[in-house]
Amino acid sequence: MPALFYPAIASLIGLLFGSFLNVIISRLPSGESIASPPSHCPTCGHRLSPWENIPVLSWLALGGRCRSCKADISARYMLVELATAALFALAAAEFGLTVWTLAVFVLSAFAIVTLFVDIDHLLILDVVTVPVALVGFLVALLDGRAIDGLEGAAVGVGLFGLIYLATRGAGLGFGDVKLAGCLGLYLGLAHSIAAFAAAFIVGALLAIPVLLTRKRRAKDVLPLGPFLVLGALIVIFAPGLVFGPYAAYQEMLYRHLGGG
Repeated sequence: MPALFYPAIASLIGLLFGSFLNVIISRLPSGESIASPPSHCPTCGHRLSPWENIPVLSWLALGGRCRSCKADISARYMLVELATAALFALAAAEFGLTVWTLAVFVLSAFAIVTLFVDIDHLLILDVVTVPVALVGFLVALLDGRAIDGLEGAAVGVGLFGLIYLATRGAGLGFGDVKLAGCLGLYLGLAHSIAAFAAAFIVGALLAIPVLLTRKRRAKDVLPLGPFLVLGALIVIFAPGLVFGPYAAYQEMLYRHLGGG
């Protein structure tokens, strides 16, 4: 079977799933149903026909505007669909036809929802986090690494729980604590520590320029959730970015301390 078969199929699934993620992102934070009403223009209420609801292609064909009222449709809808397709394809290419691939599908979709909802609303949705955490624990059981997953969850809850208590909720929200625990179930102990370290580094690299340009004041809130899920995705898809420098540092110490 061609090497690109599974990634191609996964990308198509990702496009369709990304369309559903758009519904979750736009409706769940305000408590709306994700089942009813059907997809519609948020400006005029025009109900989308099947051809207007094709991932990516419909947005391009309509020129990013509603067919009925000509209101602009955010490019974010297309971005979410493309990002989901890309992550699904990358997971299939990297891990093949395995249970872990399905777990990465779930975690990737969760990351996208968390990123956009937290940016827009400063919310980590329990209605999404809890089911995803249950899937993570089930996968850990099936892979024979339940203890490792629980250790990763404990590190996440412990570390960010302490920050939450120390800052009395000013440094981060309790949803971030639950998010870290959920990610730990998937990543295990070592990879969780690496992901959380990457989250702090990425957060600092992105936050400092924003503060320097004064688009946000120092007292303004920067959501932590996007950085946590980005850290997790980095560890899953590009672990060398995190573990490579550490391995190089160990090798340097070994050589300079007389190891050869």
